[in-house]
Amino acid sequence: MLKLMMTATITAEQVRELRQRTGAAVLDCKQALAEAYGDMEKAITILRTKGKAQAAKKSQRATHEGAVSAYIHSNNKLGVLVSLQCETDFVAKSDRFQTLARDIALHVAAMDPLSVSASDIDAGMLAAERAIVEEQAAAAGKPAEIQLKMVEGKMKKFAEERALLSQPFVKDPGKTVADLISEAVSELGENITIGGFSRLAI
Repeated sequence: MLKLMMTATITAEQVRELRQRTGAAVLDCKQALAEAYGDMEKAITILRTKGKAQAAKKSQRATHEGAVSAYIHSNNKLGVLVSLQCETDFVAKSDRFQTLARDIALHVAAMDPLSVSASDIDAGMLAAERAIVEEQAAAAGKPAEIQLKMVEGKMKKFAEERALLSQPFVKDPGKTVADLISEAVSELGENITIGGFSRLAI
């Protein structure tokens, strides 16, 4: 009975706000708000969790279509190309997909990631970073096991900060680029992957 009462109090304005903040469909927003008893932040968490679950189910599906999106900064000294892939040409041509591709290109321009995912970061670059971090840990004078934990923690943070998918999205730091893609997967119903990117600067 309480849930029915809470569901009845959900307003169109709440649904509109949740859609603006997550990009989710109207029905999904209504269901999330009902499940969260009208709590906006809980509803956002529910939608993001649902998006990740749907993205995980679709992640093994092949992505042979897509689009290449470009971003050129206003001073003409910075440019980015991003290859965003999906399953069908129909989705590739949709405004939602094209907007996502442009947003990712803008993010790459602003945040300068090293790779798409943490596992793709160049091994030589990781080794060089690890040598610096190990020196810092040794200088701290902690026991060896503590030093090792410090090194592993800093290396994990380094990889997360420099990999595109785990970076906070530049236009909404409350979500990662991976979250952004998961939301689009939930809306469009297809697997979406980043094929690669290139960033050039003068």
